Amino acid sequence: MAKIERIYTIPLRREWLKAPAYKRSKKAMTAIREFLIKHMKSENVKLGRMLNMHVWEQGIKRPPHHVKITAVKYDDGLVRAELIGHPIEEKKEEKADKKAKKKEEKPAKPKKAAKSKKEEPISPSQ
Repeated sequence: MAKIERIYTIPLRREWLKAPAYKRSKKAMTAIREFLIKHMKSENVKLGRMLNMHVWEQGIKRPPHHVKITAVKYDDGLVRAELIGHPIEEKKEEKADKKAKKKEEKPAKPKKAAKSKKEEPISPSQ
C-alpha cells in the first residue's frame, strides 16, 4: 500500500482568534481539519488522539498558537494526522486482518474433560 507522508506546522492563532473564547479549541480542531483537506486534497481526514489531547490540554479557551503534525495519505484517500513524534494508528481493517492471521496460526488447544461437580451420594446401606 503506497502512502504519502508529510510533516506540517499548522498556524492556528489567526483561526481561533476569530472565535469567542468559549469555542477556541473547537475552532482550532476545525482549522486543522480544513488545513489538511486543502493541503492533502482529501475530504476523509482522521485526527489522532495525541493531537486532540495537545490542542485541548490547556482547556477550551487557550489552544496552542501552532502545532506540528505528521500527515499520512493512503491509496483510498484516507488521511490520518498525529502530533509529531507519536505513532500513527493503523487502519482498523489492517488490525482485523492481523487478528485473523493470528487465529489461523495458533493451533487449537485440546479441551480438558470437565469434572462433574455432582458426585453420586454414598448410600448408607453399603
